[in-house]
Amino acid sequence: MSDHDLTDRPRRLRRDGVRGLVSETEVRASDLMAPVFVDATADERVPIDSMPGHERVPVSEAVARVREILDTGVEAVMLFGIPESKDEVGSRAWAPDGVVQRATRAVTEETDAYVVTDVCFCEYTDHGHCGVLEPGAEAGEGLTVDNDPTLENLARTAVSHAEAGADMVAPSSMTDGMVGAIREGLDASGFDDVPVMSYAAKYQSAFYGPFRDAADGAPAFGDRRHYQMDPANAREAMREVRLDVEQGADVLMVKPALPYLDIVRAVREEFDHPVAAYNVSGEYAMLHAAAEKGWLDLEETAYESLLSIKRAGADLIMTYWAETVADRL
Repeated sequence: MSDHDLTDRPRRLRRDGVRGLVSETEVRASDLMAPVFVDATADERVPIDSMPGHERVPVSEAVARVREILDTGVEAVMLFGIPESKDEVGSRAWAPDGVVQRATRAVTEETDAYVVTDVCFCEYTDHGHCGVLEPGAEAGEGLTVDNDPTLENLARTAVSHAEAGADMVAPSSMTDGMVGAIREGLDASGFDDVPVMSYAAKYQSAFYGPFRDAADGAPAFGDRRHYQMDPANAREAMREVRLDVEQGADVLMVKPALPYLDIVRAVREEFDHPVAAYNVSGEYAMLHAAAEKGWLDLEETAYESLLSIKRAGADLIMTYWAETVADRL
């Protein structure tokens, strides 16, 4: 068969010049959100060994850190806090002088960044779980986290973040009813214009390990399988997401991203809300580890990873690669 007999030659459109014109998916700096770890116990920046290139920064350095991110073209940040003290309910999470509240005030007053705040308790409780414990939970009994008392504290925390100037709040505890409780709390406090980005399908994943080093939020006992999603389940994710939509979620997040691209795609096809994906710490760390061995090109693999998340249907990506990839675009 001669070349002239071929009526379908897709590679005609893979040549330089036309390749970019027909490219279906694009990652832009404006699609990316960068994490900032603010540590109330630190006096200077502290490198995070399991996440090369990332640091915990003191509150006094939060503005400088955010400006570094903005200089790459990334416009949005998510603030995570490491408090100066912890207790059994995580009360520093909603304190007016808490670490995220102080950082949020400074960043919103001194920069043009779009500030999203993580609303959870694992960094703030002395047991490392994401809410108020059920009786007997420490002994391994029950469901670990008492759902309804936790809702009240989530709402209090979200309102305190909005009062500090947060542009968006992002509850990540996978507490049943969290979006409704937070939406009600925000609206009642006059923050009806503050959107909620729900971690709507957050899986109990082995890919979170480095984050727990970064945020000092590892459980002191047990694990989070009783309130985070089973990695085996996809249909359940759709039920979880639908509940959050019904309760008023504005943005729907899937976490992790790369091992759950099927969930990202399913959420994109089922709902018309903006879809976020969290390219988590373990996804970041494993690429660094392979690159250190010389087994892959770090920046090329990082970009391809984010491209796959966009192609699956994510509108925005929370990623530790934000600055690296934005610098390349």
